[in-house]
Amino acid sequence: MFQDLYEMLYRPGLPLRTMGIIVGVWLIVSHAIAIFQPNLVGPFLKKFPRNEKIGIVLVIIGFAWTFLIWSCMDLGEFFKIERAVQVILIAGCFGVIHYVKEFLAVRAAGFLLILAAAPILTSAFLKDPESRLLIVALAYVGAVIGMFWVGLPYLMRDQINWVLKDKRRYHLLAFAGLVYGVAVLGCAIFLWGKAESEVDPLAPALTLIGG
Repeated sequence: MFQDLYEMLYRPGLPLRTMGIIVGVWLIVSHAIAIFQPNLVGPFLKKFPRNEKIGIVLVIIGFAWTFLIWSCMDLGEFFKIERAVQVILIAGCFGVIHYVKEFLAVRAAGFLLILAAAPILTSAFLKDPESRLLIVALAYVGAVIGMFWVGLPYLMRDQINWVLKDKRRYHLLAFAGLVYGVAVLGCAIFLWGKAESEVDPLAPALTLIGG
């Protein structure tokens, strides 16, 4: 099961259309909630950087994802240290949760952004059309932001404060994210994955919509 999951994400990866739908729906839903429920989203964002409970959950997900990659990838001549690194990863997960409590949620979120970039880029690698760059750019931006959040976690706190300081700025950014999500979803349904229809698990359901 884990090997199948790894191959689905990385070898050869999800079809471009499927990845576009996942990313587009996530952007639309998350930013729509931000637009229509600012009284819930604002306080949540304020508390997020120091939310230890969420941080623990995200750390476990991040280390589990890393464990999956290490356990399923072709290690070549490094196969002899597979078990040792698996033990180190498990111990590292508990160590981070126990000792790295400061901005734990921020660091974990940044780590997940870095991990998420690879499957997105794999799905778009050497694919047509050029509009695939919508998710390619998003993956690179997310990875760069993730590196800053891991190394300089207080930046997320400052960024959240800057966004929430002005209601117009907050709604403008939320609306921009929603529009970007609509663009990604629209491209995924109507433009992407025509040549991949035979391997795209969502192709039958989308044929009537996107042609």
